[in-house]
Amino acid sequence: MVTSNSEQDDLMGLLIAVSREDRLAFQRLYEKISGRMFGLCLKLASQRDLAEEAVQDAFVQIWHHAGEYHSERGAPLSWMLTIARYRTLDLMRNRKSRPTSGDAHLERVADERDGPLDESLRVAGSAELRGCLDELSETQRDSILLSYYRGFTHDELSEALSSPIGTVKSWIRRGLMALKRCLER
Repeated sequence: MVTSNSEQDDLMGLLIAVSREDRLAFQRLYEKISGRMFGLCLKLASQRDLAEEAVQDAFVQIWHHAGEYHSERGAPLSWMLTIARYRTLDLMRNRKSRPTSGDAHLERVADERDGPLDESLRVAGSAELRGCLDELSETQRDSILLSYYRGFTHDELSEALSSPIGTVKSWIRRGLMALKRCLER
């Protein structure tokens, strides 16, 4: 993401004004970066509602913490997009680990339809692969599926799974080796 120095200076000025609780500056800041921020959140989450919530939460954090920004933390835009990125990943983790109370009853509803992974595996003719994926540890399976089916980079996986990048790479490598052994049987 390339931004000019004048744009960064403008964002810095807006952040300084926001730190003084200038609502007009906050509105201008929102107008300037909300589109890029939403694009980032949507790319990470692949869910419009989650991306919208992450953007809203990120701007709330920016409002409350604008005074804490220092140029050592990177360019103003990078700092704000990092807030949005972490907020998106936090929301993804929270939704994965505990369903909302309104959705609790959905766990008891049987959905006989195939999911995207099932459809993809069927098209590829790989019933064996599905069985082999089931034999992997949860972390190996999640790492491989997020990497190959959602397109996460190692850095994104490291953040999403709250684990060091070397650990994530090991999970993927060991998982792929286990899949290979399983498929060769």
